Amino acid sequence: MYTLVSIFIRIFQKKQGGGYVALTLYNTATRKKEIFQPVQEGKVGIYVCGVTVYDLCHIGHARSAIVFDVLVRYLRAKGFDVFYVRNFTDVDDKIIDRANKLGKETGVLAQEYINAFHEDMERLHVLNADMEPRATEHIEGMIKMIKTLLDRGYAYAEGDNVYFSVKSFKEYGRLSGRNLEDMQAGSRIAVDEKKRDPMDFVLWKAAKPGEPEWPSQWGPGRPGWHLECSVMSNYYLGSTFDIHGGGKDLLFPHHENERAQSVCANGGNFANYWVHNGFVTIESEKMSKSIGNFLTIRDALKSYPAEVLRLFLLSNHYRSPLDFSKSSVLALQSGLVRIYRTLKRLNNITGLSEEKPIKELLPGGKPPGRDNEIHDTFMEQFINMMDDDLNTAGAIGLIFEKVREINKIMDSSNGNIDDTVCRQLTNIRHQVLAAGRILGLLEDDPEWFFSQISSSDEHPDPAEIEKIIEERNQARKERDWKRADEIRDRLKEMGVLMEDGPKGTTWRFDV
Repeated sequence: MYTLVSIFIRIFQKKQGGGYVALTLYNTATRKKEIFQPVQEGKVGIYVCGVTVYDLCHIGHARSAIVFDVLVRYLRAKGFDVFYVRNFTDVDDKIIDRANKLGKETGVLAQEYINAFHEDMERLHVLNADMEPRATEHIEGMIKMIKTLLDRGYAYAEGDNVYFSVKSFKEYGRLSGRNLEDMQAGSRIAVDEKKRDPMDFVLWKAAKPGEPEWPSQWGPGRPGWHLECSVMSNYYLGSTFDIHGGGKDLLFPHHENERAQSVCANGGNFANYWVHNGFVTIESEKMSKSIGNFLTIRDALKSYPAEVLRLFLLSNHYRSPLDFSKSSVLALQSGLVRIYRTLKRLNNITGLSEEKPIKELLPGGKPPGRDNEIHDTFMEQFINMMDDDLNTAGAIGLIFEKVREINKIMDSSNGNIDDTVCRQLTNIRHQVLAAGRILGLLEDDPEWFFSQISSSDEHPDPAEIEKIIEERNQARKERDWKRADEIRDRLKEMGVLMEDGPKGTTWRFDV
């Protein structure tokens, strides 16, 4: 089995100007790109805020999961030992409300949607995180952090509730770039809240009848949402770790509050790099159940193969907004079909040889015992794109360019491919597949991919096609050639290609 760890080891042991080419990431905290330098040489700790498990995941969740999946794949490809933590929020107001409506225990409901999450991620080629902690597994640590914040004067108890005092932390607002005075201007304290300042946020919530609860010195209750990620990230990665990620919607207040709690309780810098992916809209509208454009991953996978969705979600820079529309997804689907057609053709010419480590595919990385007459800069260009703040859009563009070049080479040979050209094509095939695997693409067998295209909801019903073909056959029997041609054109517009032969008419989807 081809594994990322074994194949993508030390991807960039190529020196330029005396130093190694460096990965740069846009750091939300500083509002600029920075050269990535881990806390510990050769090792990377990443924490990404996961999902609240009260419903099926939507296409926005898919984008975040895929973006950070690619970041982890690429860091490992560069030779880093990555420890990736992604949590589950398994106790929350939304979970409690949904469980009550369905008459289920909150733990049972949470487990159902955790299972559904894993099923969705597997279909999208998203690798498992190294650790997937749940909030309910770390209640003791959360209580301990609250005690520390109280002892240090950053928190206060009011009755059975405990709140973080925002004004006690002078750096509050630094991560999100917000001014505390401006934030306070429009803030209000709800009637049922006991906090002293409208900007303060809850660390411990007193239990309501029938809700999940845990004992504490302040009374039975449960932790506030922001606290769980502070505790779990610090538990697995330490008080200062490398990368904290999540969707842009989490920047404020969730990540701002996480940082405040963690720095005040543990010291250190919490996370050195903050990475946030942009929003996903649906046909230029914000995704919302109330307006009926809420698209789950499962619904999307009924219409489009997983690799098509993954390609689409990587087709814009991860920090940019992305608009999901049928036309844009189908356009990329057509492009992916062309790539797989080329790979199928290439496999027939070169054979299916074992893939090579990426370090051998770089210019100058001649594999032992093989000819290397052709100098190719594709991998160098690909890595430069990825090193520039994970520019997957540019990297995908390079793959499409390379595929066009492959087709030109094969077309110009007129079927007469000598050993030199075959070696060239084999090397290019290795490079394209290696780049694809970093992106989580081009991992399917071409025939299997084509079958997924044919069976998607975006294709017309085969029974309908057979009916239309019968209409065309009848028109031909009646020598109504004009109508027969019109029907052929109609089928072509539907993505159906026909072939008339001695045994009748056969058809296939244009994949």
